[in-house]
Parts: sequence; structure tokens; C-alpha cells
Amino acid sequence: MRILVIGDVIGKPGREALDKFLPQIKQEYGVDLTIVNAENSAGGIGVTPETAEELLKAGADVLTSGNHVWAHKTILPYLDGDMPLIRPLNYPPGVPGKGYIIKKGVLVVNLIGRTFMNNYDCPFRAMDALLVRLEDTPKVIFVDFHAEATSEKVALGRYLDGRVSAVLGTHTHVGTIDAMVLPHGTAYVTDIGMVGPIDSVIGDDPESVLQRFLTQLPHRLSAGTGKCVLNAMLVRVDDSTGKATGIERIQKETV
Repeated sequence: MRILVIGDVIGKPGREALDKFLPQIKQEYGVDLTIVNAENSAGGIGVTPETAEELLKAGADVLTSGNHVWAHKTILPYLDGDMPLIRPLNYPPGVPGKGYIIKKGVLVVNLIGRTFMNNYDCPFRAMDALLVRLEDTPKVIFVDFHAEATSEKVALGRYLDGRVSAVLGTHTHVGTIDAMVLPHGTAYVTDIGMVGPIDSVIGDDPESVLQRFLTQLPHRLSAGTGKCVLNAMLVRVDDSTGKATGIERIQKETV
């Protein structure tokens, strides 16, 4: 199988870049399944039913999220519905939504980190429990680990090596150069990157971000503008074993 995983989509610029590039990437690489992180797709923070539908129409099969999934309350009913949108598995019991989905024979799991984040349940133990709990678990398992700390991401990759097909990091919006297949067959990268404006601070308008740093006053940030980049990882998996056989970075830029 060839599975494409795309980093955080930032606002309207990111949605437009995804719509522009995703169909041609899927055709060029013979993609079997596409996973897109949608949690910043609505104005740079959160996801709405409308932006989720836009990403699905562009060619996404599964939408993952993270700490901003709750920013727009209109999405909450959809988290418990049929839309293939998942939230982090290790939120406390009782919150809306589901932390995993099976699509085209692939188990896609969303986890969120704790280091420099909030006090979520342990992502390591949450994943352990899921793998024990599920019956007839698919051999191909992909994890979107939405986390801040590089060390926590690397640690989870090593912890799950050989038990899942891929652990791919999101949240920091800056693609890393450590894509590899770990010793026991798990594809790994610390951060995929983003789909959003290049002339920005991780997708946001630079002036707005600078004012927050200089004044320490809270205010809503807006998505940047101009030329966009699309960061994605293509993972090749032996679907008979669930082991990754290769991982490569794909990057496209608008003119």
C-alpha cells in the first residue's frame, strides 16, 4: 500500500493549496489512502463542518486533528457522526468523538502529546490499551502524533516500533529531516510540516505573531497570505505484514 499523510492544513490558503496539489499527487504516486490533519483548517485554528467537507472533497480519506479541534462548536456533532474525522484518542473519557477509525482496511489513530501541552491521558498507555482492546486489528496501523516536544515524539516512535506501521508527527508545522524506517518496521518522522503560507510564522501572519511575542497580550492570530507550501509523507507498507518498506517526503509550492 501507498499511504499519503499530509501535515496541518492552515486556513483558506492551505485548503486551496491542498485542492490544487492533492489530486495530482495521488495520481502521480498511486496513493491508496490519504490522511490529512485538519485541525487548523478554519481560519488557522479549529475545523468546521464546511472546511472538513472541503478537505474531503479535495481527496482526503481520513481527517485527524489535535488540541484545536474544539475551537468551533459546530463541529462537535460531526465528531460522533459518520464524517471520517477523529480527535486524539487520549482525551479523558466522555468527550465527543472517537480517537481512531478504520478506513480501507487501515487503522488510523490520533494521539496527542503531554510535554509542553495540557494534562492529557498518557498517549503511550492509551495506545497500548487500544491495541489490546481491538479485535481483528488491521495489520496496517498509522498514528498521527500531535505533539510539541521532539523527544516525546521520538520516544513514542521507538515505543511503538514493530507494533504499528507508522508514527508521524504533527502540530509544530515545521517539517523535520529525520524520516526513516525504524529497526522493527515502523515508518517515522518527527513532524510532517504544514500546508500553508510560506511567508508566515508556522502558517500565521508574521506581524500578528510578533505583536503577541513583543507585548505578551493575547489576541487572535490570522492565517498568513501569499505563496504556499504543501508538506506530506508518502509511506509504503507491506499490507501482508503491516511493516513499512519506505518513507519519503513530498513537498509542493504554489507559484
